[in-house]
Amino acid sequence: MPEETNDLPVPPYHEDPIDIEEEEEKKYVKPSERMFVTEREAERVILVGVSRPPSQMRYETDEHLDELELLAETAGAVVVEKVFQNRSAIKVTTFIGKGKAEYLAERCEDLNVQTVIFDDDLTPVQQRNLERALNRKVIDRTSLILDIFAMHARSNAAKTQVELAQLEYILPRLTRMWTHLSKQYGGIGTKGPGETQIETDRRIVRDRIAHLKSKLERIDRQRETQRKGRKDITRVSLVGYTNVGKSTLLNMLTGADVLVEDMLFATLDSTVRAVDIEGHDILFSDTVGFIRKLPTRLIASFKSTLDEVVEADIILHVVDIAHPHFKEQIDVVRDTLKELGAHEKPTIMVFNKIDRLENSGTMAGLREEYAYSVFISAARGMNIGELRTAVLMMAEERHREKEFELRPPDFALRAEFHRLGRIIEEEYEEDYIRIRCVLPPGVEKRLLKQYAGRLFLV
Repeated sequence: MPEETNDLPVPPYHEDPIDIEEEEEKKYVKPSERMFVTEREAERVILVGVSRPPSQMRYETDEHLDELELLAETAGAVVVEKVFQNRSAIKVTTFIGKGKAEYLAERCEDLNVQTVIFDDDLTPVQQRNLERALNRKVIDRTSLILDIFAMHARSNAAKTQVELAQLEYILPRLTRMWTHLSKQYGGIGTKGPGETQIETDRRIVRDRIAHLKSKLERIDRQRETQRKGRKDITRVSLVGYTNVGKSTLLNMLTGADVLVEDMLFATLDSTVRAVDIEGHDILFSDTVGFIRKLPTRLIASFKSTLDEVVEADIILHVVDIAHPHFKEQIDVVRDTLKELGAHEKPTIMVFNKIDRLENSGTMAGLREEYAYSVFISAARGMNIGELRTAVLMMAEERHREKEFELRPPDFALRAEFHRLGRIIEEEYEEDYIRIRCVLPPGVEKRLLKQYAGRLFLV
C-alpha cells in the first residue's frame, strides 16, 4: 500500500472564475490555490456499472455505460475496458463486492489504468475505500460531469455555477488528507478552542459556498429585471437531451453564431437571440442539455440559467430521432422539466436529424403520438420553415385578445392581470370587473384554475 499523501482527487477549477470587485475577491482563496487540476492528457480509464435486477437490468446498464464512455471521451480520457456486476444490494463500504474489487485491481495493473469511473454516485466512504483497494484514482458519474462542466464554462455566471456545484460535491469528501486551502492565518479570536485543520477547511469552503450563492442571487435579480422588459415578446426556449442539435437549430433559426461541436455539454451558457417572424418578435434561447442522472446540485446551481426555460412562453423540445434510445431521452427531459416546474408549458416536439433516419415509417407513428410535432434536419436546413410556422401559430395564440370577468370585483386579482399581461380595456360594474387583455397561455390557464368560481372567460 502506498504512503498516504495530502492530495485528494477533486474536479478542476478555472483560474479566477469570479468577476467581482478586486478588494472583495482578495478575501477568498482562488481555486487554483485550493486544489489541483485533473490531468488533461489522455488518461486510461476503466468504467464500472452495476445492474440491480429488477429495477435496472443488464441492457440498461450497457446503455448507461455507453453514455458514460461518451462523457469520459469528452473529458479527454481513453476507455480501455468496461466492467459489470449484478448485485441485489449495493455494498455499503465499497459499492461492488470484494471479489469484483480484486478483479478490478488486477485489470488496472494489467491495462496500466490511471482512473476508475463508476456510473453511479459513490459515498465518500466508498470512494476512499475503493481508492485504497485499487491503488488508483476513483471518481463517480457526478464528478465526471462536473469536470466536463468546468472545462466548458465560459461566462462568469457559468463558472460561478460550476464552482458552487463542485464545492457542494467536495464538502462532504474533505478528510484529514485534505491540503491547506489557504496559507492565511487568522488572528486572535478567529478560531474556536481546539479547532482542527479539517474544521478550518470546512469553514472556508462553507464561506465560499455562501459567497457564490449570494453572487448567483444577484445574477438572478439582474436577469429578472431583464425579463420584465420582455412582456410583449414571445419567449421560446430550446430544451433537449445533450448533443441533440439545439445549438445548430438555434443558429439556423436566428442566424446566431453559437458553438456547435459533436460532444456532450458543448454549450453551457444560455444564449438568447431575437428574431422577427412575420411581424412577431420572438426571443429564442438555448440552454444546457439534459442527461440521465444529471446531478441535483447542478440543477440547483444552474437555476439562473434554467430560468430561461421556466420563464419561457413556448418550449421547443428537440429530439435526436436517429438515436436508438430517443424515447428514453424524451422521458429524461420531461422528468427534468417537471422538476423545474415547466412541464405544462405549450410545447412543440422537434424531431431533429431526420436525414440520418433509416426507417421513415418512424415519423408516421410519432405524428400520431405527439399532436404538436415537427420533423427537421437542422444541419441540412430541412423543414425549418414548417417549424417557424408552428412557432408563429403558438405566438399568435399568445397575443390573442380575450375578455375576463372578475366576480365579485377583486382588485388584488386585477393587479395580477396588470402585472402578468397587457391590458387593452377595463370596465367596472357594481358586481364585476371586465378586463380585455392579452395573457400568455400558461398564465391564463393557471389563473382560471387558481381562481375558479371567481374568474370567468367571457
